Amino acid sequence: MTHIRDWRFFAGRGRRLAFAVFCAPALFAGNVPALAQDGPSFDCAKAQSAAEKLVCGDAELAALDRLLADRFAAALAAVRTLDAGATEAEDELHAYQRGWVKGRDECWKAEDQRACVEGSYLRRDGELVARFLLESPTATTAWQCGDSPANEVVTMFFDTQLPSVRFERGDSVDTGSLVPSGSGAKYEGSFGRSIWIKGERATYRDPDPDGAEYECRATN
Repeated sequence: MTHIRDWRFFAGRGRRLAFAVFCAPALFAGNVPALAQDGPSFDCAKAQSAAEKLVCGDAELAALDRLLADRFAAALAAVRTLDAGATEAEDELHAYQRGWVKGRDECWKAEDQRACVEGSYLRRDGELVARFLLESPTATTAWQCGDSPANEVVTMFFDTQLPSVRFERGDSVDTGSLVPSGSGAKYEGSFGRSIWIKGERATYRDPDPDGAEYECRATN
């Protein structure tokens, strides 16, 4: 493993983690064993929630569950290589995964439970890939927002099943997913953060509570 330079991530929801390295995604791809099964990554005999039971009876959802298990293992492999803060980072990752499971299981309330569960898996897949750089980005764009060159947002795009984005703004990092839009490409992140891209121009919105909106132009 080559340690390249210090990097600071936000772990999400405003809580900060110091990561000691920027890890090349290709180094983790080979560390995740393929699951030789057609079912999900968990034991269906022990399935309790409506979402788990739905996944057990749906081959496509089961495949998404196996994919997400692989992604999570790759993210764990990434944080365990850190020179500093590895234990804290791993604890955070486990905590947010438990939170994601609880959110997925809330899909029993949705009118279309399958669509809710599928969307939950797809968004989490994109989030893990973009936050932990588990794949190489397909493109990286720097945006100057407003009139100041210092007001910059960097976006990195990932070709996950639901296209995803990584936002870098100052020392903060967030992730987002592609959402339907009338034109261009719009990605929504946490707490109202979004970017709506139309060619070389974009409208960027900071997360709440600030929620400031800027017109931006690509600089690379």
